[in-house]
Amino acid sequence: MLPAQLTAESFAGYPTEARAFVSDRLDLLRKLPLAFVPLLLRELLVYDYKFPMERVDLERQFRFLANLSPESAAAHLEGFAKLRLPKDLDKVDWVNNPAIFSEQLTAHLWNTHQIDAFRAAAVQWVKQATAAFPDEPIPSKRLGVAVIGQGSGATDYRLFRKLRPLGTYFPKVAKSEGGVATILEALAKRVESQPGPYRHWYVDGGSPAPIPGFATRGGSVTRVSWAELAPARAALQSRMQKTYEASVFDPEAFRTMMAQIKPVEIGLAAEKSADEALNRFEMSLLTEGSGTQVFSTTFVQWTVREALRRAQPLTLVARFAPRQREKQMNELLTENARRQDLDPQGSLVDADMGAYYHWLNQQRLAGAEQSGFLAWFEGHGEAVVVAPGFAKGSVSEKPTDLGELLARLS
Repeated sequence: MLPAQLTAESFAGYPTEARAFVSDRLDLLRKLPLAFVPLLLRELLVYDYKFPMERVDLERQFRFLANLSPESAAAHLEGFAKLRLPKDLDKVDWVNNPAIFSEQLTAHLWNTHQIDAFRAAAVQWVKQATAAFPDEPIPSKRLGVAVIGQGSGATDYRLFRKLRPLGTYFPKVAKSEGGVATILEALAKRVESQPGPYRHWYVDGGSPAPIPGFATRGGSVTRVSWAELAPARAALQSRMQKTYEASVFDPEAFRTMMAQIKPVEIGLAAEKSADEALNRFEMSLLTEGSGTQVFSTTFVQWTVREALRRAQPLTLVARFAPRQREKQMNELLTENARRQDLDPQGSLVDADMGAYYHWLNQQRLAGAEQSGFLAWFEGHGEAVVVAPGFAKGSVSEKPTDLGELLARLS
């Protein structure tokens, strides 16, 4: 099938909202190059389970398309139309399986040295659509907080080496046992002032600390944690282990298996009242991320990246916890059947870099020039702040505490 042959019946297998969205925009889809339309359909297929900001982004692209003349649309999509595609690619069911189409297209583009042209066309398309319909101003300054080093003792490792040149380093932060509670109290205050679904997130690499008075999961605070996903990880690890231990390991078949897993198959979305958007987000963390199934630090880092990219929250608190030591893959995949051998020092190094990536991904969002970021060595006297009003590359020897720093960032 080619895009020009699309009908409303082509999308009969799509979820309710996605089907309605597509049916209203069929004329636009029919005019798109084959190399481009499945990229949109890959997002449309899960429209019902997207976060609000993801829907805004997808709707923006269609608004941009609708406002282009036929000549302008052809010019904007020329990079996709010029790609040389294999003759049998149009025979793939790209309407119902756009992800498989994308994988095959990517492999072909690599083999034919067209991948750079494809990427350039995709980047240019997003830039043009965003320029035509810019993001709305955010209602408050964005805030990111990274808590690293849980369970670590004193270290000679020079922490925050990537963040220090960007902000102010505080080596004399009060060593308060209630530091995590102080941070979560600041999160709660931001929820009160700017309520809304998926606006405020708490990601924990271990067991999450309580936020008194606030609903979590898909409520006032969106919470994702390593411990709460233990049953889902165990179910997924069991599947992965069977694939790894097969007589013939096929990486492509393994990737396809991971992509086709449904939330309910690994224990997610068991309740009818469950937050399906969040359940599918969690499933994507475990099935699309590399190492997110076995290393808690990788899980937190990837969750932060995806939450910022997809939900664009106003507040995101990420707390890293010790991960298990690196071992043979078959040992890593039996986490639930043995006592874990944790590596606090290695986890601290991982988390330090994870904090930097947290800030980096936050800076890609609207309002970056006014956003604030705090990284704290849990239970110790070190922190760094990157925000307006904090001098870059400086050190403050003045004794302070987390509450004071967070108050300055609010």
